[in-house]
Amino acid sequence: MAPMTAASEERVPAGAGGSSAAEMYALVERLYPLCRSITGDGVRATLDIVGEYLPLRVHEVPTGTQVLDWTIPQEWNIRDAYIADAAGRRVVDFRASSLHVLGYSVPVFARMPLSELRAHLHTLPEHPSWVPYRTSYYTPTWGFCLAQDTLDALPEGEYEVRIDSTLTEGHLTYAEHVVPGQVPEEVLVSCHVCHPSLANDNLAGIAVATYLARELAAREPYYTYRFVFAPGTIGAITWLARNRERIGKVEHGLVLACAGDPGQLTYKRSRRGDAEIDRVLRHVLSSSERPHRITEFTPYGYDERQYCSPGFDLGVGSLTRTPYAAYPEYHTSADDLDFVSPEAMADTLAVCREAFAVLDRNRRYVNLSPYGEPQLGRRGLYDSLGGRSDAKQAQMAMLWVLNLADGTHSLLDVAERAGLPFDAVADAADALHGAGLLKA
Repeated sequence: MAPMTAASEERVPAGAGGSSAAEMYALVERLYPLCRSITGDGVRATLDIVGEYLPLRVHEVPTGTQVLDWTIPQEWNIRDAYIADAAGRRVVDFRASSLHVLGYSVPVFARMPLSELRAHLHTLPEHPSWVPYRTSYYTPTWGFCLAQDTLDALPEGEYEVRIDSTLTEGHLTYAEHVVPGQVPEEVLVSCHVCHPSLANDNLAGIAVATYLARELAAREPYYTYRFVFAPGTIGAITWLARNRERIGKVEHGLVLACAGDPGQLTYKRSRRGDAEIDRVLRHVLSSSERPHRITEFTPYGYDERQYCSPGFDLGVGSLTRTPYAAYPEYHTSADDLDFVSPEAMADTLAVCREAFAVLDRNRRYVNLSPYGEPQLGRRGLYDSLGGRSDAKQAQMAMLWVLNLADGTHSLLDVAERAGLPFDAVADAADALHGAGLLKA
């Protein structure tokens, strides 16, 4: 896929409008069959499809490139893989599911007895009909993943084993999409693109990020929003290594994953614990009355742990539904298209939309008439409330904004202290600013 120019980043492809729940689910369906890993053609094919919805700038980083304390590995690609019995029947078949092969398996073509083959087989005895997802990125080996029921049904005897894969000098591929804002300061939105045939982890996150970017472009946001679609861990590390000069522009950030399962929403705070994104997500989730959990930062999970590593310490939190490893289907074949729903993805998207709307409007103002309460009536501000069903709330919002607009309190501070909806406070600030009573 050819990289797009900087100018093309600002242009949404023709015919790519709309952000319905059904369309997000359809995107997950398209991506689901692809065999992804931390490198290779599966990542490129994934970004090709996302590129039909968003203009992307695609980056290829050569094998052997030093990225912080890591090195870009060889590129892995796979064409076919199977275990065949004595009759030539494929009892384990990569063509049926990309989960059947241990990720990054070295090539192998051999015959061996089941007793020898067992050392290379991975199952989930506690869920005998499910196939596990396993990888070996940095230790050369090979293997197959299969259902315990399948393994139990295999008779002793000799089997043909083939993994038609390559490990060669190549590239790690990641992509960015930028939604220009009114200011150069950035909000980073990151999701991983390295898992094969796992609908919740990670395809639902990709779909929500894609449609979130489209919605933001339609509303001309205050901040500049940078979306990063990269392989987990090594991809985020690569982005950080290659963007150290722009890190100072990243004011806020959010890692999206596990965005489509039926569980309640979970927000994991940044390492700082009190970053603005942490406060915004807490406010949005609490005021929406959605069932949710707020958890503290831990240096384990998704790529928030890279963005929040102590040398960078960015204000980046993580939004999921059920968190990683907290649902039985995690990293198994049961994380399939039936496990995610359009409704759950739409709910995750709605929370992102609401959170970024707060983030974009959250300012600090200074009251230009701080000595006594300014006369609002002669400025037409009280008249503007006439007939409104929420006139009393709007009036109180104006009074609270005027009282706390000392340059140190944000509008979110005002909303939380006053116990008022954020939108009411932000609308009051807009009215007062328009009347010349506030300056940003």
